[in-house]
Amino acid sequence: MTFLVRLVINAFAIWLAARWINGIEISSSGNGTGWDIVVLLGIALVFTVVNFFVKPLVKLLSLPLLIITLGLFTLVINALMLMLTAWLSSQTDYGMTVDGFWTAVWGGLLIAIVNFLLSAFVPDKD
Repeated sequence: MTFLVRLVINAFAIWLAARWINGIEISSSGNGTGWDIVVLLGIALVFTVVNFFVKPLVKLLSLPLLIITLGLFTLVINALMLMLTAWLSSQTDYGMTVDGFWTAVWGGLLIAIVNFLLSAFVPDKD
């Protein structure tokens, strides 16, 4: 159940980033709002899987940089995860595009803030 809630939170955060940040676009066929939601949930699924499998490995490998920058390198890691998600999802006709690294940094920052704020309302398993 919490996976679905986190998936919806990620979808909302990605949608918000696409609406507020120039350079992040979500492309769909335009078959209606229902199809746009399905495409957005698909992108959020890719983003969630990337964050679950790839992000811990990247954080482990970049641990010295994380320590030296007092955690600010996490912004770069979030941007790279967003760019990887955009690349994976753009392999189909429906997906997300990110114009550049700095756009991904701002998008990753916004997604992280939205995830932090909305995750406060999701109960833990305990």
